[in-house]
Amino acid sequence: MRLKDFLTLQKLEQAEGDLDQEVAGLVYDSRRVTKGDVFFAVPGEQANGHQFVNQAIERGAIAAVVPDTANVRPGVTFVRVHDVRATMGLWAAHFYAQPGRRLKIVGVTGTNGKTTTTYLIESIFASAGLEPGVIGTINYRYGGKEMPAHHTTPESLDLHALMAEMTQDGARSMVMEVSSHALVQERVRGVDFDVGVFTNLSRDHLDYHKNMDDYFLAKSRLFTDYLPASAKSAKAAVVNGDDARGRELLSKAQRAGVTTWSYGSGEEWDIKPLQVHHDVSGQRGKIKVKDRVIEFSSELIGSANLDNILAAVGVGFALRIPVTAIVDGIRKLGCVPGRLQRVENSCGVLVLVDYAHTPDALEKTLGAVRPLTDAKVVTVFGCGGDRDRGKRPLMGEIAARLSDVVVLTSDNPRSEDPVRILQDIEVGMQKAGISKLEARAASVHGVHGYAVEADRRKAIGLALSWAQPGDVVVIAGKGHEDYQILGKEKIHFDDREVAREILDCQASVLQT
Repeated sequence: MRLKDFLTLQKLEQAEGDLDQEVAGLVYDSRRVTKGDVFFAVPGEQANGHQFVNQAIERGAIAAVVPDTANVRPGVTFVRVHDVRATMGLWAAHFYAQPGRRLKIVGVTGTNGKTTTTYLIESIFASAGLEPGVIGTINYRYGGKEMPAHHTTPESLDLHALMAEMTQDGARSMVMEVSSHALVQERVRGVDFDVGVFTNLSRDHLDYHKNMDDYFLAKSRLFTDYLPASAKSAKAAVVNGDDARGRELLSKAQRAGVTTWSYGSGEEWDIKPLQVHHDVSGQRGKIKVKDRVIEFSSELIGSANLDNILAAVGVGFALRIPVTAIVDGIRKLGCVPGRLQRVENSCGVLVLVDYAHTPDALEKTLGAVRPLTDAKVVTVFGCGGDRDRGKRPLMGEIAARLSDVVVLTSDNPRSEDPVRILQDIEVGMQKAGISKLEARAASVHGVHGYAVEADRRKAIGLALSWAQPGDVVVIAGKGHEDYQILGKEKIHFDDREVAREILDCQASVLQT
C-alpha cells in the first residue's frame, strides 16, 4: 500500500515529496515510529504532535501528516490536511482493510448507563452467536481476551487495529462506549456503525465542555455525523425518549436519514415496560416493542437498569436479532463490575458498589435502592479533584435527600485538597437540612445525618459499622476502579475488596 493510495480518502490542503513510497504502518506517537511509518502530528493532552515531526522523520518515518508546515524541514514528504485526527481515522480504516464493514457495530453514548448497556448488548450478541467484541470503560475484550482500557474510547489508530484483530479472531460484532471526548476528537472516524444508542444526558465533563449545550452537541455527533457517514446500508438510532435531550435527538437523527427506535416509560415510545416487578434479586416482567410483547427477567437492580434493558432490546430489534436471543442475553447477564455490584456477606446487609459519580447517576442509584429496604440506606461517596466543582453540592443534596446516613469521603482527590472537596459537598448537605454526626458515634439508629471521613477505607468501615441487618449500604463513585489518585500518586484501592475485608472481619467478630 503506497502513500498516494491514501490521498483520495479526504480533501487535502497540500501534498509534497515522494508519494510513491510503501507505507509500513501508521503512528501518532513519535517514540513508536519505525522505518516506513507515516507519522500523524495530532494535538495531545500534554503536547502537540506537530513538535515531534522531525523526531519522527529521524526515526524512519517516510512522511508526516500535519495541520501546517511550520515544523516541516525542506525535503521531508508531508501531507497537509485541515483535521489531522479525522484524516488519521480514515487512513486507519483503509490501512486495516475496513474491519468495521465485517462487524455489526453498536456505539453507545450518553452520560450514564453506557457500560451496563454495552454488557447487555454483548450478552445478547453472544446468545445470538454473533461472537462479540467490547470496547469500554472497564476493559477491551473479545474471544476470551481482555486488555486494560486506558481510555473509554481509544484513539482511532488503536481502535481500527483492535477491530482488525477482533475480525481475525472470529468476532462478528462489536459494541463500544463512545465518549463525548472521542466524538469531538474524531476517535471513531472511519467506524461503520450499524446502530447508535443514546442513554441520557446530565451534568458531567463540564471541565472539558463549555456548557451543557456544547456537551449535547458532542454527543449528538454520533447520530448526525458518524452514523450517516457509515457505509452500512441500514442504520438505526436507539434513543431514550424520556430524556429531554433524547427527544431533541430523535428529531435530529430522523432529519439525518437514520431509522429511529425510541424507548422509555411513556406510552408514546416504541419500547416501553408494561408490568415490571423489582426486588433485591433483580427485576422481571413484560416489555412492549411496538405491537409485540416480550417477557424478560434480569438480576440487574433498579429502574435505571430497566432503562438500560430497554435500550438493549431496541438494539436487538433494530438488528433483527431473534427475540429468544434477546431475552436469553438479558437473563444471562448476572452483574456488571462496579455497577450496583453486590458485595456478598453473612452480616445480613445489602452492600452495593456503584460507579455513580454524577448528580443524575447518584440520584438514579439511590432512587433504585431506596424501595429495596424498609430499614435505612447508608451512602458513602465523594467527588473527584481537578474536575467540575459545580456538581459537588448537587451531589451532596441528592445524597442527603435519598439516604438516611451519609459518610462523605475522598474519591480521587488528585492535586486538590481533599478537605476543600468535602467542604464543597457539605454545602449541599447543609442545604438539605441534615445534621453532622460525630464519626465516632457508636450507632446511628433512627438518626438522619452525615459524617465526614477523608480516609476512604475508614469511611467505608464507618458506614459498615453503622449498618444493621436489613440495611443497604451504597459505596458510590469509583465502581470498578481498583485505584485511588492521591496527588500524583496512584495507589491500589478497590471499594469491593475493602468492603469485603471489613465485612469478613465483622462476621468473624460476631461469630466469636
